[in-house]
Amino acid sequence: MRALRWVIGAAAIAALGTTLWFATRPPPLTVQGEVSADRVDISPRVSGRVARLGADTGDTVTRGTVLVELESPQLLAALSAAQAALGVARADLDRVNSTRAETITARRADLASANADVTLYQDNYGRQAQLIRSGNTPQARLDEAARNLEAAVRKRESAEAALHLAVTGASPEERALAAAQVKQAEASLRQRSVDVEELVVRAPMDGQITTKVAELGENFSAGAPLFSMVDITHPWFTFNLREDLLSGLNVGDSFRLTVPALGSKEIPVRVTMINVQGQYATWRATRATGDFDLRTFEVRAVPAEPVEGLRPGMSAIWVRQGR
Repeated sequence: MRALRWVIGAAAIAALGTTLWFATRPPPLTVQGEVSADRVDISPRVSGRVARLGADTGDTVTRGTVLVELESPQLLAALSAAQAALGVARADLDRVNSTRAETITARRADLASANADVTLYQDNYGRQAQLIRSGNTPQARLDEAARNLEAAVRKRESAEAALHLAVTGASPEERALAAAQVKQAEASLRQRSVDVEELVVRAPMDGQITTKVAELGENFSAGAPLFSMVDITHPWFTFNLREDLLSGLNVGDSFRLTVPALGSKEIPVRVTMINVQGQYATWRATRATGDFDLRTFEVRAVPAEPVEGLRPGMSAIWVRQGR
C-alpha cells in the first residue's frame, strides 16, 4: 500500500509539474504574411501607335515574346534620312581619297606644255642675248624675252604643283574631316535603327501578364506603361515582425508554414533576408522613460522546393514555436 501511495504521489507531482510548465510556457506566435513575386511594368522606350498586340491579361509568356508592335512614321522617316546622310558622307570620303585619271592626264599635259614654253623662251632669250652683244637688236627686245622666259618658268611651277595636287589628292586634314563625318553619320544611323527596333516591345522575363493597358490604335509616349507582369516561377514569402520578436531568427534558418489557399499542407521555407522597414510599428512606448519605440522588420523566405499553385497575393501562416 505504501508503494502504491508513492507511485500515486509521484504521478500527481509529475502531472502538476506538466500543467505548470504548459501554463507558464509562452503561447506560440502566429504570424500572417503573404506570397510575393517580382513585378515589372513594361513600357516602350520610344513613342508610337499600337499596331499589333501579342499578349493579353492572364497569358503566360517567356522572355523575348513580342507583346506589342508600335508604328511611328516619324522614326521611319528619320531612319531613311540617316541612311541618306551616311551615303553622302561616304561619297564625300571617296571623293577626297581619290582623283579622276582624266584630271591627272590633263595636269600632265599642262606641265608638258609649260615645259615646251620654257624651252621656247629660253631659246629666244639666247638669240636676243647674242644679238644685243653684236648691237643688232635693241635692249627692249632682250628685256621682253627675259620677261617671257620668267613667265614661262612660273607657269611651269604652277603646272607642277597642280599635277602634284592631282596625284596626292586632298590634305590629311580634309581626309580626317571626311572620315569623321562618315563615323558621325554611322552613329546617327545606328541610333535611328535602335529607335526603330524599340517599336517592338518584348517580355523582359518569364512570367504572367497581370495588367494590359495597351489597346489597338492608341498612342503611347515613351515610358508609358503598356503591360504589367509577375514572375510566378520564383515567388517568396514576406512577413512583418516587430524587432522584439526577432530573437533567435537568422538568415538561413528554415521553418514550415501553411498557405490557406492550398490547404493544410506544410511548406518548408528558408529565410533569405531580414531587413528593417522604413516606418515604425503601431506599438508605442507607454512610459516616458525606460521603454522605446520598436521598429518593424521584413522577413523574407523562399520555398525549399517548387510549390504547385502558389500565387502572389496568397496569405501565409507561420506559427513560430518557442519564441
